[in-house]
Amino acid sequence: MGFFLETLLGGLMTGMLYSLVALGFVLIFKASGVFNFAQGAMVLFAALAMARLAEWIPQYLGISNMIAANLIAFIGAALIMFVVAWLIERLVLRHLVNQDGATLLMATLGITYLLEGVGQTLFGSQIYSINIGMPKDPVLVMEGLIEGGVLINREDLIAAAIAAVLVAALTLFFQKTTTGRALRAVADDHQAAQSIGIPLNRIWVIVWCVAGIVALVAGMIWGSKLGVQFSLATVALRALPVVILGGLTSVPGAIIGGLIIGVGEKLSEVYLGPMVGGGIEIWFAYVLALVFLLFRPQGLFGEKIIDRV
Repeated sequence: MGFFLETLLGGLMTGMLYSLVALGFVLIFKASGVFNFAQGAMVLFAALAMARLAEWIPQYLGISNMIAANLIAFIGAALIMFVVAWLIERLVLRHLVNQDGATLLMATLGITYLLEGVGQTLFGSQIYSINIGMPKDPVLVMEGLIEGGVLINREDLIAAAIAAVLVAALTLFFQKTTTGRALRAVADDHQAAQSIGIPLNRIWVIVWCVAGIVALVAGMIWGSKLGVQFSLATVALRALPVVILGGLTSVPGAIIGGLIIGVGEKLSEVYLGPMVGGGIEIWFAYVLALVFLLFRPQGLFGEKIIDRV
């Protein structure tokens, strides 16, 4: 029982991190109707900015306090992501209003390669570490309830808590604020939103800024766990099944989808892996996403697809 709970909790914590990356896809799709293939590159770019600023600030400003240095680095990286969002809107999205989805998708692919190249030029191409003070040692809990207790990684627990707080804040932002409602209106119809006075360009800048902050938090957490390297850009590929499962237009769907896939990967690898020679964790999410595409293409919480004849 203890081992099952350890696997289950590990899956839930991993799932929350998947949800965090998937949120970037959902945010931008809700605002612009485009599938943002550049989200992985944004995670990498933000993590590189955070890692290098956290290294440069003590070196050049003489700040020895790790908390202060990390806080300044986080603010600096957030400002960089704001500038990136503004440039993307100014140089790319502004010229693609009311274009078809394929054109916008190709634009985000171009942004992906641009961000990867600029990130390597500005911050270097080595493997960097991010030390934000998260504890690495596991902790034993529920010793009195379960024989042997349950071993939990404290870093994963804190990361999942941070992701949960951010997800809750974004959910409230979309549901309760005027800007959140404007984002939903823009996603439904660009021209109609403009006709009622919604400033399309400002909305796009806001949503790309928010997606940049989400990418920064995701990059910090993944970078703290695995180090900042260019393979981090592929973390977005792990979030694609989450988006398909939860629905491209649903923030709660991104959360539930991430939890389902995180738990499914861990449990299937542990309990079904030995029967088929292992490796289930690599492809489980994609097979599950394929099943949903066949039988429920809008996902668990996505808007129902209506074909008009």
